Amino acid sequence: QLQLVESGGGLVQPGGSLRLSCAASGFTLDYYAIGWFRQAPGKEREGVSCISSCGGSTDYADSVKGRFTISRDNAKNTVYLQMNSLKPEDTAVYYCAASTIATMTSLVQWYEMDYWGKGTLVTVSS
Repeated sequence: QLQLVESGGGLVQPGGSLRLSCAASGFTLDYYAIGWFRQAPGKEREGVSCISSCGGSTDYADSVKGRFTISRDNAKNTVYLQMNSLKPEDTAVYYCAASTIATMTSLVQWYEMDYWGKGTLVTVSS
């Protein structure tokens, strides 16, 4: 059974950092592009970052450029999202998702992704 599991969320003060992980089971991530999305209460799900299957291409939403970094370790079947300089407006449930379009080079709409995790909550507050 294909499964994505996010971890690493929690409560952090403004200006702090968190690293989210997205681990796959039941399949290998080598052939999938991976995206991170987030959804705040009352808002639509939005794309945060994506990475191609080989890691050669990445993309970021303007709101997180320069603060977030996506990476992947295919040997560990895991994708990461390093989040620095966190702001209260980054508070949301963060989801990872896999796409069969392995060469994805830019963020797509959430409904274009194929497989989803259940999310991890990130709260940025003092």
